[in-house]
Amino acid sequence: MKKIALITAALLLTSAFASAQKYGFVDTDYIRKNIPAFNTAQEQLDKLSKQWEKEVADGYAEVEKMYKAYQNEVVLLSQDMKAKREEAIINKEREVKELQNKYFGVEGELFRKREELVKPIQDEILKAIKTIAAEGSYAVIFDTAAGGNVLFANPKYDISDQVLEKLGYKN
Repeated sequence: MKKIALITAALLLTSAFASAQKYGFVDTDYIRKNIPAFNTAQEQLDKLSKQWEKEVADGYAEVEKMYKAYQNEVVLLSQDMKAKREEAIINKEREVKELQNKYFGVEGELFRKREELVKPIQDEILKAIKTIAAEGSYAVIFDTAAGGNVLFANPKYDISDQVLEKLGYKN
């Protein structure tokens, strides 16, 4: 009998603790859009990206121009000249691909610039979320912007504005 009472008490305590868990969610897109430093950083990244995209596109246009000129003149060229022109086209294309990789590759300049400009802001946001979670005794905080497939979330549990306030921004 004592075992049954003990097990029942344990189950009641467990369910009481489980129901006392607090959950919240944030929309990190909303938070970032309300931080001027993030918007400035994003504008800088967009400007650099467009500049580099144009540079790469111009390179590919040059390759295309070289190839068309080659096609138009191929019947007039000697075997040696054909080989030289083909090699020049291939080298130019390789050069443009390397430039594209340098700017937009996995460890490219755009990635490094994003790390330099955006990562500190994202780290600050995460720190604020963790602080609010600890202060508010939240068990879990979801990010609705991260595609976590939250089908419904009651707005009263949205702590995005709290995060902005913690970061020193008013909305």
